[in-house]
Amino acid sequence: MQRSIKYLNFWKKYGPYALVAGGSNGLGAAFAEALARRGLNLVLIAREIERLEETAKKIREKYSVDVTTFAADLADFEKTKTFLSDFKHPINILVYNAAFAPIGLFENTSEDNLSLAASVNVRTPLLLVKYLSGAMIQNERGGIVLMSSLAGGQGSPNLAAYAATKAFNAVLAEGLWKELKPHGIDVIGCCAGAILTPGYENANSDRAKDEKPAPGTMTAKDVAEQTLNALGKGPIIIPGTVNKIARFLLTRLLTKKAAISIMSSNTGGLS
Repeated sequence: MQRSIKYLNFWKKYGPYALVAGGSNGLGAAFAEALARRGLNLVLIAREIERLEETAKKIREKYSVDVTTFAADLADFEKTKTFLSDFKHPINILVYNAAFAPIGLFENTSEDNLSLAASVNVRTPLLLVKYLSGAMIQNERGGIVLMSSLAGGQGSPNLAAYAATKAFNAVLAEGLWKELKPHGIDVIGCCAGAILTPGYENANSDRAKDEKPAPGTMTAKDVAEQTLNALGKGPIIIPGTVNKIARFLLTRLLTKKAAISIMSSNTGGLS
């Protein structure tokens, strides 16, 4: 394909291939399309093969880039590692978007769901970053995007385990941003608020259909674009002005008790 001059530097820094973990729909598909728009070929990994192939077909037709799909549960890092060890092209940017969110009171959450959240949200991104960053260090270029959440800035009742895993990803991104910078690798953690995705709609199924989304809710496309545009400019991005203000209030101005109470009022209705 003929690459846009606008994105030429991005391609030189992070091309030729990008891996999007959790890239079948919603925000993951938005990241995949944003990367394809910048001229990068893609590797998309997610569980549902039909959605993966649907997204891949759309991107191939629209952007004329190579798109490789791999259906896998990202709780199984070893399976993903085996696939990547056989992949013949260098991957110079990772977007880890996959997540599992046990919703509800912690006392009612099963051990299996807690273990799954730890595997998908913590273990696999940690080990995947370790695995892919080795080649990036040798090549002295690359990029890593880890999805966190505003929920991870403080305790979030009804999402306690999920919020804790998202805090992990933000702190990991901050530390790696400093460590990997001398190797030419850019790392960023995206602390997003509510995003208009199928997952968001399902979690808010009790909300009236004609009710407007909460303030600060963004489209997946806007979150992906703002995040990729911020890569290389700092360790953390909070997409959206309303969300930046909310983050400042919750983490800087309010007491921790007050911040948790506010989050509880926003997450208590999730089901």
